[in-house]
Amino acid sequence: MFGVEEKKEIVKVEEKKKKKRMGSRDIEIEKTDNLIRRQVAFSERRKSLFKKAKELSILCDVEVGVIVFSSTGKLYEFSRPSMEHILSRYGAEQQQPNAQPPPQVVELDTAILQEEMAKLRSAYVRMTGKELDGLQIKELQDLENQLSEAILSVKGKKEQVLVEQLEKSRLQEQMAMAEIEDLRKQLEEIKNKTKSELGSSSSDHGSKYRSLRMRASNC
Repeated sequence: MFGVEEKKEIVKVEEKKKKKRMGSRDIEIEKTDNLIRRQVAFSERRKSLFKKAKELSILCDVEVGVIVFSSTGKLYEFSRPSMEHILSRYGAEQQQPNAQPPPQVVELDTAILQEEMAKLRSAYVRMTGKELDGLQIKELQDLENQLSEAILSVKGKKEQVLVEQLEKSRLQEQMAMAEIEDLRKQLEEIKNKTKSELGSSSSDHGSKYRSLRMRASNC
């Protein structure tokens, strides 16, 4: 049974839904061809989706996990509690033995999977620029937009890799120059030390020679 506070919360939610239905109208949902509008719509809808997921988890005290991949392959996620916990629980549920479905259900699932595989194969082949016969203008435009987004993503990644390689090469060059300078200083020190030792040795020999000459002259 629900408590007083829970009943009040449910009534508030139902009233909000009723007001929203009264002031809303059906809007046709379709993919927009404008890349900027699509990105803006994605950002807004993603935030709204995560907000609804958070409200659902708090209001109903349930565990929620939402994973979204953008058209460029970037990952966005929301979870309550952690995503690791959600995925672990989902994996455990999937590993539990289930009753065998009826043959009709298996055949239906197989047909659906085969249809989906055929669609995926067709989409992959078209992404390579083949088997385009029969496509309408809108379908060709959508395919062109997808390829343009993919090219932009690849170019962006390529530029990032080039910048990282240039930075790495610059650092390696700086390290090599520093090592060369260090070796040059060490060589200079060795030369100076050798000259000093040779000069000191020559001075000693000269003193000994002069001393011998003085002794000889005294004799």
